[in-house]
Amino acid sequence: MIQVYPAIFSPNEDGSITIDFPDLECTTEGKDLANAMYMARDALALWLDTQEMLEKPIPTPSSVNTIKVDGERFVALIDADPEVYAKQRKSPAVRRTVSLPQWLDEEAAARHLSLSAILQNALIAMVNGH
Repeated sequence: MIQVYPAIFSPNEDGSITIDFPDLECTTEGKDLANAMYMARDALALWLDTQEMLEKPIPTPSSVNTIKVDGERFVALIDADPEVYAKQRKSPAVRRTVSLPQWLDEEAAARHLSLSAILQNALIAMVNGH
């Protein structure tokens, strides 16, 4: 079930953004605004999934209107589905066969690159629209 919580976004001097959820013991950071939004959703889903797994209560979200921020900080609503997150976390790996040009396979091996990790990260980015 999708949950929605307010988050406070605080820009840092280096361009990164720290995200705090005032209703939860949950903080994360992103390298820029797009990454911060992604990280906020991921952190919220992980926090909610962990609470459910530990059978701990999940607080009611505050109204955005009750959260006061100053300066460049701002409040945004973040949604997450802990059930989808849990499904992804618990999903077993499956074996797939891929074809690569020989030169690319040799370069990857010489650089000690994990083809599985690269493929997984690329597919996750494409599925998530990044």
